[in-house]
Amino acid sequence: MNLAANMTDFSTLTPMMQQYMSVKVQHPHSLMFYRMGDFYELFFEDAHKAAKLLGITLTHRGKANGEPIPMAGVPFHAAEGYLARLVKKGETVVICEQLGEVTGKGPVERGVVRIITPGTLTDDALLNAHQTSNLVALCIQQNQIGIALLDLSASIFKVQQQDYQPEQLMIELARLMPSEILIDEDIVDQNIIEQIKRQIECPVTKRPNVDFNLNNAQKTLCDQLSVSTLSGFGIDHLPLAKAAAASLIHYAKETQKTALPHIRSIQLEQSTDFIALDPVTRRNLELIDPLFEHGTSLFQLINDCQTAMGSRLLSRTLMQPLRDTKILDARLDAIQSMVKGYHESPIRLVLKEIGDIERVLSRVALGSARPRDLVQLRQACAQIPYLRHALQPILQNESVDLIQQLNEELGDFNGLHQRLMSAIVENPPVLLRDGNVIAEGFDTELDELRKIRDHAGQFLIDLEIQEREATGINTLKIGYNRVSGYYIELTRGQAAQAPDHYIRRQTLKNAERYITPELKSFEDKVLSSESRALAREKMLFEMLLDELRTDIANLQMMSSAIAQIDLIANFAHQARLKNWARPEFSPEIGVKIQAGRHPVVESLSKSAFTPNDTTLDFNHRLAIVTGPNMGGKSTFMRQTALITLLAYCGSFVPAQTATIGPIDRIFTRIGSADDLSTGKSTFMVEMTETSQILHHATNQSLVLMDEVGRGTSTYDGLSLAWACVLDLAKRIKCLCLFATHYFELTELGKEVGIDNYHVTAKELNGNLILLHKVQAGPASQSHGLQVAKLAGIPANVIKDAQNRLKILEKQQHKNVNTAVQNDLFSNQEPDVIEHIIEVEKPSAALELLKSIDVDNLTPRQALEQLYALKEQLKA
Repeated sequence: MNLAANMTDFSTLTPMMQQYMSVKVQHPHSLMFYRMGDFYELFFEDAHKAAKLLGITLTHRGKANGEPIPMAGVPFHAAEGYLARLVKKGETVVICEQLGEVTGKGPVERGVVRIITPGTLTDDALLNAHQTSNLVALCIQQNQIGIALLDLSASIFKVQQQDYQPEQLMIELARLMPSEILIDEDIVDQNIIEQIKRQIECPVTKRPNVDFNLNNAQKTLCDQLSVSTLSGFGIDHLPLAKAAAASLIHYAKETQKTALPHIRSIQLEQSTDFIALDPVTRRNLELIDPLFEHGTSLFQLINDCQTAMGSRLLSRTLMQPLRDTKILDARLDAIQSMVKGYHESPIRLVLKEIGDIERVLSRVALGSARPRDLVQLRQACAQIPYLRHALQPILQNESVDLIQQLNEELGDFNGLHQRLMSAIVENPPVLLRDGNVIAEGFDTELDELRKIRDHAGQFLIDLEIQEREATGINTLKIGYNRVSGYYIELTRGQAAQAPDHYIRRQTLKNAERYITPELKSFEDKVLSSESRALAREKMLFEMLLDELRTDIANLQMMSSAIAQIDLIANFAHQARLKNWARPEFSPEIGVKIQAGRHPVVESLSKSAFTPNDTTLDFNHRLAIVTGPNMGGKSTFMRQTALITLLAYCGSFVPAQTATIGPIDRIFTRIGSADDLSTGKSTFMVEMTETSQILHHATNQSLVLMDEVGRGTSTYDGLSLAWACVLDLAKRIKCLCLFATHYFELTELGKEVGIDNYHVTAKELNGNLILLHKVQAGPASQSHGLQVAKLAGIPANVIKDAQNRLKILEKQQHKNVNTAVQNDLFSNQEPDVIEHIIEVEKPSAALELLKSIDVDNLTPRQALEQLYALKEQLKA
């Protein structure tokens, strides 16, 4: 039972639990970490849920409505690990901290300092170094949709507005890789939420309608960006885009409990800026994650970036390949300049010394930076001159505009480096609360407090000597106790010699104790020196953060330049290491690849990879690819798509040459899988994906289709595959590789624009040898039984299959299939022949052989049996 939800009267609770409930009711759907001393505690249903999700102990504390209150907790110092696990499971966590000091008069003041959600993460402990944390908002009205993205950790803020089409929205969301999606709680189309959860696998958070208010959006964004108009950003005429963007600002401020000084610009995007890749295609091509647990994705293969922000830029680049060939050629020029002289190596050595300053700057802006964050920033500033030096050979010998631009954007942060060197110790503690963060010599007052704290004993010895000399009383002593504090003690007989500035503090039986202004001042300092030193350090640290915020724009530009240099250097490293070539872009539609290779398969192959050519253009739009399973059809198709995609990422490609024309979308229909959660069979999933392609492909799309129609009966499937090929080639006129085992489809090779290709294989002594070479013309057979043999199918099963295959191959079809043949092969005359079904008969020779007792035969009997077997075979 949810005790907290059923409670309306808190008066029976303890003051501390009343305080807890007053905060919890404001966040009913989130887990609340309630700080109590050295632990974050959770109560009621939160405790039950946390205990289950985290595997922590569930206990009880006090009672509510006569029942024990469930409680679970995690140590404050280890909270980040638990938070990371909860966020990974899609939970939102409210952090309620102690804000005041313990006074003994009622519970200490507490308040929410931060709300942690999957889309608003900035801490390294909660985020994988390669992982993005994208918060996306959708504003849908009638036939239009505004889409906005905010990455707090990277200061990325983007918007777009387009016609509302659910399929296109899924493509955009897959590109944006959201960690959390905000949507208006009053949205009419509720199905969109379930579709997002199923296809994008992302939590959806409903937000109040006021956050998406069109009338207030303009002011919210102008205030955030410190401008009077949004015309400079090109979004004035996009009300839904502005509303979506404004909702992100509201949510980010609400969760971070602070302003967002690092969000200073907003970028307008168009879906036409990128090659569209739907979720199925991204998954089939294994761009970021492999299909199988022990597989390797393209990102995993080529990600050798030296910085975390470079890795994230690579991930974004693979997920959203650009269509602007001017930008791509500029990147390719930069890569070529590094490959030519192996210049990427020294650059990468410098980059390796630079930390994740992109996220450091976001934490600086949000006020959550830690001492070691500033050490990372200091180290990055120190590396800038070395990085500039590493770029000089390129700048001196070649005219590469992009390298020149990035070199300028690195900036000069020598002054900041010196400031941080003088301010922060070489190796500070993890948390500021532990002190000893600010370096000695940076602040005179802090140095004095530390000196008092660390050298109080020596100060008292020196003062005692000083006072003895000043008063001439050799027995004068300076002491301390917890009741009286610090004091100067004189014997009763010497009390008359006490100077006038001595103030009596305490009278004892045989002594008098005094205090002086100097000793009182020292007492005040030493008793509070530790707390005052820590408070002073916190103040100085906050001052440093304030200084950094004033230069946040230039620091962000430096961070972005480092990430881009890292991406280019990584692409250059891959090109040189793997012998990749520079692609060329053509205004003519087509894909022409010579000696193309699949980058992942080649890297994992134990033997030499067999390269293949691909030619698709106006006169050769569609290639029907036949051949045996495991022969390399899927590899050939996927490598064509990956080479095309890498080219449009501005990377060199695994081929001897590659000339790529304009591409607007890449589609794949590969493999078989059902979707039981939505009641879709394997064939339904296959047809749904095929339908998406036929509805949305254009003459500039690259389409990969594998085994269309195999999920249903032979003639249904063959008919569908036949019709799909004709539609793709004649109506859509896209660039298409169509792999199939329906050899009947090779008849379409007679049609204009359709060609036949096959992957080669040969049989030797009954064994299948796969050559993996793609050649013109159709395959002669599928070699299915030989592949089954390679897979380890038992020999008796293979033998039975071979017998059945011989019978089936002899069977000929009569009128029952004439109608289907007329439809499929309209250019052929109906071939009406007698329909004969041959029944398999037992072999007399085989039966005789089974009956022979070989061990008990004489030589003569054996010879007679051999003659008998020969006669049986003649029958």
